[in-house]
Amino acid sequence: MLALPEATTMAQGSDADATWSLQRLLTEVVGSGPKSAEDMTRAQAREALHRILDGDPAPTTLGAFWLANRWKRNTPEELAAFVDVMREESVTVAEPDCDPVDCGANYDGKHTTALLGVAAGLVAAAAGTPVVVHSGDRVPTQEATAYTHVLDALDVRTDLDPGESAAMTDEVGFGFYYQPRFNPAVHALRDRRREMGVRTFVNTIETLANPANASIHLGSFYHLAFAKRIVETMSDLDSYSVDRVLMFQGLEGYDDVRPGSTVVAEWDGEALEDDEIETAEFGMDFDREALAVDDVAADSAAITEAVLTGERDDHFADAVALNAALRLYAADDVRHLDDGIDVARDAIADGSAADRLATLRQF
Repeated sequence: MLALPEATTMAQGSDADATWSLQRLLTEVVGSGPKSAEDMTRAQAREALHRILDGDPAPTTLGAFWLANRWKRNTPEELAAFVDVMREESVTVAEPDCDPVDCGANYDGKHTTALLGVAAGLVAAAAGTPVVVHSGDRVPTQEATAYTHVLDALDVRTDLDPGESAAMTDEVGFGFYYQPRFNPAVHALRDRRREMGVRTFVNTIETLANPANASIHLGSFYHLAFAKRIVETMSDLDSYSVDRVLMFQGLEGYDDVRPGSTVVAEWDGEALEDDEIETAEFGMDFDREALAVDDVAADSAAITEAVLTGERDDHFADAVALNAALRLYAADDVRHLDDGIDVARDAIADGSAADRLATLRQF
C-alpha cells in the first residue's frame, strides 16, 4: 500500500503525535477554507482554547484561527469542548439554593430596541420563577447595551463577585453575574476580539457559561439551525448538564422575543421540537419599530420601572408580559404561554413585580 506523506499522517493520526498549537491546527485542520476545512477532534478543540485563554498565540495566528472557525462553522463537539475548557479554566461557578432559568443573551448587546429582559426577569421572579442573567461591559463586536448597563441605569449593583450574585438570586429571585468577575479569562480577550471586527465562537460560548449551574437554559437565535447546534452542544457538555432548553428568535439576537411570526424551539432531554407563534395572538400586535428607543440603557431602565409599577400598560407592558411568560414556560411553571401572560400581569397588578425591583435595588 502506498504510504501517506508524513504531514498527512500526523494530521489524521492520534493527538499524541504532537501538541496542537493554533498554527498547526490552521495548517493541518481548520485553515484550508470553508469548503475543504476539517473539523477538530474534541482533544484538539480543548487544547486550542487552553492556548487562547493562556495568552499563548500571537495576535495574527489567533485572528486567523478565529476567522477560519467562522468560515467553517464549529460543530457541537467543538463548541462543547470550548465551553468545558472555559468553565474549567475561567468560570467561577456560584450556585444559588434555588434552580433558576439561565438567560444566555448575546453579550454584545442591543443598539436599537428596548432591552426588556430585566423587566421580564423581575416579573417572572415575582411570579415564583427565579431567573439568572449574565453579561459583560461593551463586548465586541457591537459593544452595545447589555444587561449590566440597564441595571446600572436602575441603580442596581452590578460589580458583584459570583457569591454575591448567587445570594442576589436567592434573595430577589433575579440574579446578575458580571463577566469580568465570574469569567475573567474570557473578559481579558476583549481587546483582541475588538481587533477582529467580527463575531467569533467566543460570542457563542460565553452565553453558555452558566455561572449559576442552572438546569434550564433560555436563549435566542436567528435561524433554527443555530438553535439545533446549541442544543446538541449542551447535550455534549462534560462540565454541566441541563434538563430543558427553550430558544426563540430574539429581537436583535437578544433574549427578548421579536414581534410577529416567531419560531420557538424547545428541548426536554430528548427531541428538539419547534413551533411558530404569532405574537399578536399574545398581545404583541405591533412591529419591532414600536419597541425602538433613543437611549437603550436609560430608556430601557425607565420602561422597566414604569411597567413594573403599573404606570404604563402599553405595548411595552405587553412585550414584558410575553417575555416573562416565556421564562415561566421555560421553567415548566406554566403549561401554556396564555397562562404565563395571565400570571405575569397578575404579578404586576398586585405590586409583586415592583417589590422585586425595590428588593433588587436594596441588595
